[in-house]
Amino acid sequence: MEAQVLFVAPFSDLAELALTVIDEKFSDRKNLFHVVKADLQEADTLVKQATDNGIEVIVSRGGTASLIEKKVDVPIVYIQVTVADILQALLKVGKYPENIAIAGFGNMIYGCDELGKILHINLTEILLQNSNEAAPKMEAAVMNGVELVVGDAISVKMSAKYGIKSTLIQSGKESIYRALQTAILIASIRRAEQKKTEQLRAVVDESHDGIVAVNQDKRITILNPVAEKIFKKSCFDVKGEFVEDIFPELSTVQINGKDKLVKIFEKQYTVRRASIAVRDNNQGYIYNLQNISEVQKLERNIRKKLSAKGLVAKYNISDIIGKSKACLSMKRKAVKYALTESTILITGESGTGKEMLVQSIHNLSVRAQGPFVAINCAALPENLLESELFGYVEGAFTGARRGGRQGMFELAHGGTLFLDEIGEMPLPLQSRILRVLQEREVMPLGGEAVIPVDVRIIAATNKNLATMVTEGSFRNDLYYRLNILRIHIPTLVDRREDIPLLIKHFLTSMHDKNPRVTDITKEAVDYLVKFDWLGNIRQIANMMERILLLTAGNVITIADVRDACEDDDRMNAKIGEKENKDIGDLTQMENNLLQKTLEEENFNYTRAAKRLGIHRTTLWRRLKKI
Repeated sequence: MEAQVLFVAPFSDLAELALTVIDEKFSDRKNLFHVVKADLQEADTLVKQATDNGIEVIVSRGGTASLIEKKVDVPIVYIQVTVADILQALLKVGKYPENIAIAGFGNMIYGCDELGKILHINLTEILLQNSNEAAPKMEAAVMNGVELVVGDAISVKMSAKYGIKSTLIQSGKESIYRALQTAILIASIRRAEQKKTEQLRAVVDESHDGIVAVNQDKRITILNPVAEKIFKKSCFDVKGEFVEDIFPELSTVQINGKDKLVKIFEKQYTVRRASIAVRDNNQGYIYNLQNISEVQKLERNIRKKLSAKGLVAKYNISDIIGKSKACLSMKRKAVKYALTESTILITGESGTGKEMLVQSIHNLSVRAQGPFVAINCAALPENLLESELFGYVEGAFTGARRGGRQGMFELAHGGTLFLDEIGEMPLPLQSRILRVLQEREVMPLGGEAVIPVDVRIIAATNKNLATMVTEGSFRNDLYYRLNILRIHIPTLVDRREDIPLLIKHFLTSMHDKNPRVTDITKEAVDYLVKFDWLGNIRQIANMMERILLLTAGNVITIADVRDACEDDDRMNAKIGEKENKDIGDLTQMENNLLQKTLEEENFNYTRAAKRLGIHRTTLWRRLKKI
C-alpha cells in the first residue's frame, strides 16, 4: 500500500525524531508514512505534489501546519505542544528569568498560560495568526520587558533579530506518536468513506436510469451520465443551479408519490421523487427517470429468460424447401407480410409446415429480437388453454402455482404469438382473444388489473373458418380480425415438383439415421413422386426416415422404397390409374432384375443380395411373391 500520511517537519531534528518514532511504534507499517523536512516556503510546493500522489492526511506543527491547511483540501493533524515539551525547552536554558513569553501559532501554544501559575513566573502568550505578525509582536514583547522567548521556529528567529534570548520548543516523542496515531485513524476512516463514496458513485453512474439529486435548497448536486443524455446537458453546466430552472419537467413530481409520466425531447419517461433524510432531517431529493421503451425492452428480456422453451424462432425463409410456382408465391407473400404489424391467418392441410412458415415470418419482421411463443389450441382442454394463454394469479384456482404464472400473451410481449389450430378454440375463449386483439391488454385469471401487451398474432388452421362461421362454431368478428392478411400453404399434390427436393433434403438431414446411405436412385425418387402424400411434408419426412433405416446398401433403390411402403396401406390409398400402371411396369422390371441376378450368381442368395444392395431376406421375400 502506498504512503497515506505525510509528515512535514519545519526543522531537521523534528524530522529525525519522527523517523525514530515510526521505527519504534509503527515498524510493521512504515510504508504508510512519508517524512520530509520543509520550511514555510518549501512546504507549499511539496505538499501539492504529495496530495496528487494519494496522500490522505498531513501531520505538521506551528506555522507550517497553518499554512498547509490553507493550501490543500486534506485533513491536517497538528502536533500539540505539551507542558513537558515547554519544560524541556526551559531546562535547556538553565536559569531562566522571570519575564518569559511563550510564542507561536495557536495550534501550538494553546493552554500554555496555565504553566506560569505552576512555575510562579510571569508568563506572556504571543499568539501568531500568520508569519507577518511575528516581527511587530516581538518588538512589542521587547517593549514590555520580555527577557526570554520560548517558541516555534519563526518566533525564535525573530527574537534573535531583536536581541531577545530564545529557546526552541521541541516536540517530544509522545506528541509525535499521538499525532501519527490520529493521522492513521483519520486515514483509515477517510479511505473507508472514500470507498463508500466510490461505490455509491459507481452505482449512480452505472445505473440504467437517469438520476438527478438536489440538496435541501433544491440545487442540483448530481446528474449521472444517463440523465445527461436524457436532458442533453452536462453535469458541470448545471451543478449548483436550481432544479426548477434547469429541468422544469421535474417540478410537478410529488415526493414519494406514484410514478409520473413526463415527456422530454419527444420521449416518454416515468419519474419518481424520493427524499433524502438523515436522522429525520431532510437533506434533499433524488429524481429517478426511466425510459418507457427501455423498461419494456428490459421487461421483455426478463420475460425471455424466465422461460427458455418456445421463445425462439429457429427457422428462416431459406429453410423452406421448394421452387414450384405455388411455393414461391407463398414465400413471396410471407416476405411482404413480415414487414407489417398486421395479424396473419395461415391456412393449409396438416403437415404442410405452417409453423416453419410462421417462424420465418417472425425472423423477417422487426420483432425478430423479441420472443416467439407458440401454442397448439387443439392440444389443451378449455380451462387449461385459458390459463396458458392469459396466466393466473396466486390462489386463482385449486392447484394454482404459488406466485401465479405468466400467460403466453405476457411471455410474447414485444414479439410474436402463434396460435396453431385456432379453429379448435372453444367459443368462450374466442371472445377473450378478440378482446386482446382489440384492446391490446390481458387480465390473468383471478386478477383485478389489466396488463398491456405488445404482441403480433399469427394464427393457423387446417379447417375452413368461413364455413365454421356459417355453422356458428367460430365467431364472425374474430374471423375478420384474424383474416387481415392470409397465406395458404399448398399441399404436396399442388407442388409435386418440389418432392424430389424434399427427398434430397431429408436424405441429407437424416444422414445420422443410416450413415452408410449416400444417395437415392432416380427410379426410386420417381416412384415416391407418384404418391399423393396425404400427410404432406410430415408424412414424407417420416417415410424417408423409415426408408433410411431399412436400406441395407449405400444407395436407396426402388426395392428399398417398396419394402418401406408395403406395410403402409395409406401410401397406396390414392394412387391413380396411371400410377398403378407405371408401378406395375416397374414391379415387373424389378422382378426380372432379381431373377436374372440370382441366376448369374448360381442361385446364391447371399451374393445376389449383395450385388443388388438389399438384404438376403428381402430378396427371398420379393422372389417368393413372383
